[in-house]
Amino acid sequence: MRHLYHGLQKFFFAATSDTWLSILRFGLGLQVIVYCISIRGDWNELLATKGSGFISRELAEAILSANSFLIPRVGWLTSLLHLLGIGEQAALSLTWASLLLAGLFLSAGLFSRVSSIFAWFLYLCAAKSGALAAYGADQMTIIGLFYLMVSPLPDRFSLDHRLRKYPIKDAWLHGFFRRVLQLHLCVIYFSSGVTKCLGVGWWNGASMWRALTRPPFNIIPVDIILSGRALLPVVGIAILVLETGYPLFIWVNRTRFIWLIAILCMHLAIGLTMGLYLFSLIMIVLNLAAFGSEYLFRTSNSEESVSAQEV
Repeated sequence: MRHLYHGLQKFFFAATSDTWLSILRFGLGLQVIVYCISIRGDWNELLATKGSGFISRELAEAILSANSFLIPRVGWLTSLLHLLGIGEQAALSLTWASLLLAGLFLSAGLFSRVSSIFAWFLYLCAAKSGALAAYGADQMTIIGLFYLMVSPLPDRFSLDHRLRKYPIKDAWLHGFFRRVLQLHLCVIYFSSGVTKCLGVGWWNGASMWRALTRPPFNIIPVDIILSGRALLPVVGIAILVLETGYPLFIWVNRTRFIWLIAILCMHLAIGLTMGLYLFSLIMIVLNLAAFGSEYLFRTSNSEESVSAQEV
Protein backbone atom coordinates (compact mmCIF):
# COMPACT_ATOMS: atom_id res chain seq x y z
CA MET A 1 0.00 0.00 0.00
CA ARG A 2 2.88 2.35 0.75
CA HIS A 3 4.39 1.74 -2.69
CA LEU A 4 0.97 2.30 -4.27
CA TYR A 5 0.52 5.55 -2.36
CA HIS A 6 3.94 6.85 -3.37
CA GLY A 7 3.32 5.76 -6.98
CA LEU A 8 0.02 7.64 -7.15
CA GLN A 9 1.57 10.66 -5.49
CA LYS A 10 4.42 10.67 -8.00
CA PHE A 11 1.99 10.24 -10.89
CA PHE A 12 -0.48 12.97 -9.93
CA PHE A 13 1.88 15.49 -8.33
CA ALA A 14 5.01 15.23 -10.45
CA ALA A 15 6.70 18.62 -10.66
CA THR A 16 6.28 20.21 -14.06
CA SER A 17 6.73 23.58 -15.72
CA ASP A 18 3.89 26.03 -16.23
CA THR A 19 4.40 26.15 -20.00
CA TRP A 20 1.35 23.91 -20.47
CA LEU A 21 -0.75 26.58 -18.73
CA SER A 22 0.62 29.27 -21.05
CA ILE A 23 -0.59 27.24 -24.02
CA LEU A 24 -3.97 26.65 -22.43
CA ARG A 25 -4.47 30.30 -21.46
CA PHE A 26 -3.43 31.76 -24.81
CA GLY A 27 -5.27 29.10 -26.81
CA LEU A 28 -8.52 29.53 -24.90
CA GLY A 29 -8.26 33.29 -25.17
CA LEU A 30 -7.90 32.91 -28.93
CA GLN A 31 -10.81 30.45 -28.98
CA VAL A 32 -13.10 32.93 -27.19
CA ILE A 33 -12.03 35.76 -29.52
CA VAL A 34 -12.71 33.72 -32.66
CA TYR A 35 -16.03 32.55 -31.23
CA CYS A 36 -17.15 36.11 -30.51
CA ILE A 37 -16.12 37.35 -33.95
CA SER A 38 -17.75 34.44 -35.77
CA ILE A 39 -21.09 34.76 -33.95
CA ARG A 40 -21.32 38.56 -33.75
CA GLY A 41 -23.78 38.92 -36.63
CA ASP A 42 -26.21 36.39 -35.11
CA TRP A 43 -25.58 37.02 -31.42
CA ASN A 44 -28.54 39.26 -30.66
CA GLU A 45 -30.97 37.26 -32.79
CA LEU A 46 -29.81 33.94 -31.34
CA LEU A 47 -29.99 35.06 -27.72
CA ALA A 48 -32.96 37.41 -27.87
CA THR A 49 -36.01 36.36 -25.85
CA LYS A 50 -38.05 36.11 -29.03
CA GLY A 51 -35.60 35.86 -31.88
CA SER A 52 -36.63 36.03 -35.50
CA GLY A 53 -35.38 32.50 -36.13
CA PHE A 54 -37.00 29.13 -35.44
CA ILE A 55 -34.95 28.68 -32.25
CA SER A 56 -35.37 31.28 -29.50
CA ARG A 57 -33.66 31.80 -26.19
CA GLU A 58 -37.04 31.57 -24.49
CA LEU A 59 -37.42 27.94 -25.58
CA ALA A 60 -33.85 26.99 -24.65
CA GLU A 61 -34.09 28.56 -21.20
CA ALA A 62 -37.47 26.93 -20.58
CA ILE A 63 -35.80 23.56 -21.17
CA LEU A 64 -32.96 24.59 -18.84
CA SER A 65 -35.43 25.55 -16.11
CA ALA A 66 -37.09 22.16 -16.39
CA ASN A 67 -33.72 20.54 -15.62
CA SER A 68 -32.43 22.98 -13.01
CA PHE A 69 -32.81 26.61 -12.02
CA LEU A 70 -29.11 26.74 -11.13
CA ILE A 71 -27.77 26.43 -14.69
CA PRO A 72 -26.32 29.83 -15.76
CA ARG A 73 -28.10 31.52 -18.65
CA VAL A 74 -28.18 34.81 -20.50
CA GLY A 75 -31.56 35.55 -18.95
CA TRP A 76 -29.82 36.14 -15.63
CA LEU A 77 -27.67 38.84 -17.19
CA THR A 78 -30.44 40.57 -19.10
CA SER A 79 -32.67 40.59 -16.01
CA LEU A 80 -29.89 42.06 -13.88
CA LEU A 81 -29.09 44.76 -16.44
CA HIS A 82 -32.80 45.48 -16.86
CA LEU A 83 -32.86 46.55 -13.21
CA LEU A 84 -30.22 49.13 -14.17
CA GLY A 85 -32.40 50.44 -16.97
CA ILE A 86 -30.56 48.66 -19.82
CA GLY A 87 -32.73 47.13 -22.54
CA GLU A 88 -32.38 43.56 -23.79
CA GLN A 89 -30.59 44.36 -27.05
CA ALA A 90 -28.10 46.63 -25.29
CA ALA A 91 -27.62 43.99 -22.57
CA LEU A 92 -26.87 41.33 -25.17
CA SER A 93 -24.37 43.59 -26.90
CA LEU A 94 -22.74 44.36 -23.56
CA THR A 95 -22.51 40.63 -22.78
CA TRP A 96 -20.86 39.96 -26.15
CA ALA A 97 -18.37 42.79 -25.62
CA SER A 98 -17.57 41.54 -22.11
CA LEU A 99 -16.89 38.02 -23.41
CA LEU A 100 -14.67 39.38 -26.17
CA LEU A 101 -12.79 41.54 -23.66
CA ALA A 102 -12.30 38.52 -21.39
CA GLY A 103 -10.85 36.60 -24.35
CA LEU A 104 -8.47 39.46 -25.16
CA PHE A 105 -7.33 39.66 -21.54
CA LEU A 106 -6.81 35.91 -21.41
CA SER A 107 -4.69 35.85 -24.55
CA ALA A 108 -2.51 38.59 -23.08
CA GLY A 109 -2.49 37.13 -19.57
CA LEU A 110 -3.88 40.25 -17.97
CA PHE A 111 -6.00 39.77 -14.84
CA SER A 112 -5.78 36.08 -15.70
CA ARG A 113 -7.83 34.68 -12.83
CA VAL A 114 -10.69 37.18 -13.10
CA SER A 115 -10.66 36.99 -16.90
CA SER A 116 -10.87 33.19 -16.86
CA ILE A 117 -13.81 33.25 -14.44
CA PHE A 118 -15.68 35.84 -16.52
CA ALA A 119 -14.91 34.00 -19.76
CA TRP A 120 -16.11 30.67 -18.34
CA PHE A 121 -19.31 32.12 -16.89
CA LEU A 122 -20.26 34.24 -19.92
CA TYR A 123 -19.45 31.47 -22.38
CA LEU A 124 -21.45 29.01 -20.29
CA CYS A 125 -24.42 31.39 -20.25
CA ALA A 126 -24.29 31.84 -24.02
CA ALA A 127 -23.86 28.13 -24.71
CA LYS A 128 -26.72 27.09 -22.42
CA SER A 129 -29.15 29.78 -23.60
CA GLY A 130 -28.32 28.85 -27.19
CA ALA A 131 -28.05 25.14 -26.43
CA LEU A 132 -30.35 24.13 -29.28
CA ALA A 133 -27.79 25.56 -31.70
CA ALA A 134 -24.68 24.47 -29.76
CA TYR A 135 -22.36 21.57 -30.60
CA GLY A 136 -19.23 19.83 -29.35
CA ALA A 137 -16.96 22.86 -29.66
CA ASP A 138 -18.99 24.73 -27.05
CA GLN A 139 -18.84 21.85 -24.58
CA MET A 140 -15.08 21.42 -25.00
CA THR A 141 -14.51 25.17 -24.67
CA ILE A 142 -16.48 25.22 -21.42
CA ILE A 143 -14.40 22.31 -20.14
CA GLY A 144 -11.17 24.03 -21.13
CA LEU A 145 -12.19 27.32 -19.51
CA PHE A 146 -13.11 25.48 -16.32
CA TYR A 147 -9.65 23.90 -16.14
CA LEU A 148 -8.10 27.29 -16.76
CA MET A 149 -10.26 28.92 -14.10
CA VAL A 150 -9.19 26.50 -11.36
CA SER A 151 -5.56 26.11 -12.48
CA PRO A 152 -2.64 27.85 -10.68
CA LEU A 153 -2.60 31.11 -12.62
CA PRO A 154 -0.69 33.19 -13.60
CA ASP A 155 1.91 31.56 -15.84
CA ARG A 156 5.35 32.93 -16.57
CA PHE A 157 4.42 34.27 -20.03
CA SER A 158 1.42 36.28 -18.80
CA LEU A 159 1.43 40.04 -18.39
CA ASP A 160 0.34 39.49 -14.80
CA HIS A 161 3.68 37.87 -14.06
CA ARG A 162 5.84 40.12 -16.22
CA LEU A 163 4.33 43.47 -15.25
CA ARG A 164 2.82 42.90 -11.84
CA LYS A 165 5.37 40.34 -10.62
CA TYR A 166 2.78 37.83 -9.50
CA PRO A 167 4.60 34.70 -8.25
CA ILE A 168 4.45 31.37 -10.09
CA LYS A 169 2.66 28.66 -8.12
CA ASP A 170 4.39 25.50 -6.90
CA ALA A 171 5.45 23.08 -9.63
CA TRP A 172 3.52 20.17 -8.10
CA LEU A 173 0.27 22.12 -8.54
CA HIS A 174 0.98 22.46 -12.25
CA GLY A 175 1.76 18.76 -12.40
CA PHE A 176 -1.56 17.87 -10.77
CA PHE A 177 -3.82 20.05 -12.93
CA ARG A 178 -2.05 19.06 -16.11
CA ARG A 179 -2.34 15.38 -15.19
CA VAL A 180 -6.08 15.69 -14.63
CA LEU A 181 -6.46 17.36 -18.02
CA GLN A 182 -4.45 14.57 -19.63
CA LEU A 183 -6.62 11.88 -18.06
CA HIS A 184 -9.79 13.73 -19.08
CA LEU A 185 -8.69 13.81 -22.70
CA CYS A 186 -7.91 10.09 -22.56
CA VAL A 187 -11.44 9.37 -21.34
CA ILE A 188 -12.97 11.59 -24.04
CA TYR A 189 -11.05 10.02 -26.92
CA PHE A 190 -11.42 6.44 -25.69
CA SER A 191 -15.18 6.73 -25.15
CA SER A 192 -15.57 8.39 -28.55
CA GLY A 193 -13.50 5.67 -30.23
CA VAL A 194 -15.36 2.81 -28.54
CA THR A 195 -18.71 4.34 -29.49
CA LYS A 196 -17.61 4.54 -33.13
CA CYS A 197 -16.36 0.94 -33.04
CA LEU A 198 -19.77 -0.38 -31.97
CA GLY A 199 -21.37 0.56 -35.30
CA VAL A 200 -20.46 -0.49 -38.83
CA GLY A 201 -20.47 3.01 -40.32
CA TRP A 202 -16.89 3.83 -39.42
CA TRP A 203 -15.67 0.44 -40.62
CA ASN A 204 -17.23 0.58 -44.10
CA GLY A 205 -16.89 4.34 -44.68
CA ALA A 206 -20.62 5.16 -44.47
CA SER A 207 -20.14 7.48 -41.50
CA MET A 208 -17.32 9.29 -43.29
CA TRP A 209 -19.55 9.73 -46.33
CA ARG A 210 -22.39 11.16 -44.27
CA ALA A 211 -20.06 13.48 -42.36
CA LEU A 212 -18.56 14.94 -45.54
CA THR A 213 -21.75 15.24 -47.61
CA ARG A 214 -24.34 16.39 -45.08
CA PRO A 215 -25.12 20.14 -45.12
CA PRO A 216 -23.74 22.46 -43.82
CA PHE A 217 -20.51 20.43 -43.60
CA ASN A 218 -20.35 19.56 -47.31
CA ILE A 219 -17.43 21.83 -48.16
CA ILE A 220 -15.72 19.31 -50.44
CA PRO A 221 -17.58 18.74 -53.75
CA VAL A 222 -19.36 15.39 -53.89
CA ASP A 223 -17.63 14.35 -57.11
CA ILE A 224 -14.24 14.64 -55.40
CA ILE A 225 -15.46 12.48 -52.51
CA LEU A 226 -16.84 9.95 -54.99
CA SER A 227 -13.54 9.74 -56.80
CA GLY A 228 -11.80 8.87 -53.52
CA ARG A 229 -14.57 6.80 -51.93
CA ALA A 230 -12.28 3.77 -51.67
CA LEU A 231 -10.27 5.68 -49.06
CA LEU A 232 -13.27 6.40 -46.82
CA PRO A 233 -13.13 3.05 -44.93
CA VAL A 234 -9.36 3.45 -44.51
CA VAL A 235 -9.76 6.94 -43.04
CA GLY A 236 -12.60 5.78 -40.81
CA ILE A 237 -10.58 2.88 -39.42
CA ALA A 238 -7.58 5.19 -38.92
CA ILE A 239 -9.77 7.47 -36.80
CA LEU A 240 -10.91 4.48 -34.74
CA VAL A 241 -7.31 3.45 -34.13
CA LEU A 242 -6.25 6.99 -33.19
CA GLU A 243 -9.06 7.53 -30.71
CA THR A 244 -9.17 4.11 -29.05
CA GLY A 245 -5.37 3.92 -28.91
CA TYR A 246 -5.00 7.45 -27.52
CA PRO A 247 -5.02 6.45 -23.80
CA LEU A 248 -2.21 3.97 -24.45
CA PHE A 249 0.13 5.44 -27.05
CA ILE A 250 -0.03 9.04 -25.86
CA TRP A 251 1.70 7.98 -22.61
CA VAL A 252 4.53 6.00 -24.21
CA ASN A 253 7.57 8.21 -24.83
CA ARG A 254 8.39 6.53 -28.15
CA THR A 255 4.90 6.99 -29.59
CA ARG A 256 3.69 10.16 -27.87
CA PHE A 257 4.97 12.60 -30.49
CA ILE A 258 3.65 10.48 -33.37
CA TRP A 259 0.22 10.11 -31.76
CA LEU A 260 0.05 13.79 -30.88
CA ILE A 261 0.88 14.86 -34.43
CA ALA A 262 -1.65 12.38 -35.83
CA ILE A 263 -4.40 13.69 -33.52
CA LEU A 264 -3.57 17.29 -34.40
CA CYS A 265 -3.64 16.46 -38.12
CA MET A 266 -7.00 14.72 -37.66
CA HIS A 267 -8.54 17.80 -36.07
CA LEU A 268 -6.95 20.09 -38.63
CA ALA A 269 -8.47 17.94 -41.39
CA ILE A 270 -11.87 18.09 -39.68
CA GLY A 271 -11.68 21.87 -39.64
CA LEU A 272 -10.62 22.18 -43.28
CA THR A 273 -12.96 19.56 -44.77
CA MET A 274 -16.09 20.18 -42.67
CA GLY A 275 -15.75 23.81 -41.64
CA LEU A 276 -15.71 22.96 -37.92
CA TYR A 277 -12.99 25.48 -37.21
CA LEU A 278 -13.89 26.21 -33.60
CA PHE A 279 -14.08 22.52 -32.72
CA SER A 280 -10.74 21.85 -34.36
CA LEU A 281 -9.12 24.83 -32.65
CA ILE A 282 -10.24 23.90 -29.13
CA MET A 283 -9.18 20.26 -29.53
CA ILE A 284 -5.77 21.32 -30.84
CA VAL A 285 -5.35 23.71 -27.91
CA LEU A 286 -6.30 21.09 -25.32
CA ASN A 287 -3.99 18.47 -26.83
CA LEU A 288 -1.05 20.86 -27.04
CA ALA A 289 -1.58 21.99 -23.45
CA ALA A 290 -1.89 18.42 -22.16
CA PHE A 291 0.91 16.70 -24.09
CA GLY A 292 2.69 19.17 -26.36
CA SER A 293 4.37 21.80 -24.20
CA GLU A 294 7.76 20.06 -24.16
CA TYR A 295 7.73 19.96 -27.98
CA LEU A 296 6.59 23.55 -28.47
CA PHE A 297 9.13 24.90 -26.02
CA ARG A 298 11.87 22.52 -27.18
CA THR A 299 12.39 20.91 -23.81
CA SER A 300 12.62 17.28 -22.90
CA ASN A 301 10.72 15.80 -19.97
CA SER A 302 13.81 15.94 -17.79
CA GLU A 303 14.53 19.54 -18.75
CA GLU A 304 10.93 20.50 -18.05
CA SER A 305 11.13 18.83 -14.66
CA VAL A 306 14.30 20.76 -13.86
CA SER A 307 12.66 23.98 -15.02
CA ALA A 308 9.69 23.18 -12.80
CA GLN A 309 11.95 22.68 -9.81
CA GLU A 310 13.53 26.06 -10.47
CA VAL A 311 10.09 27.66 -10.47
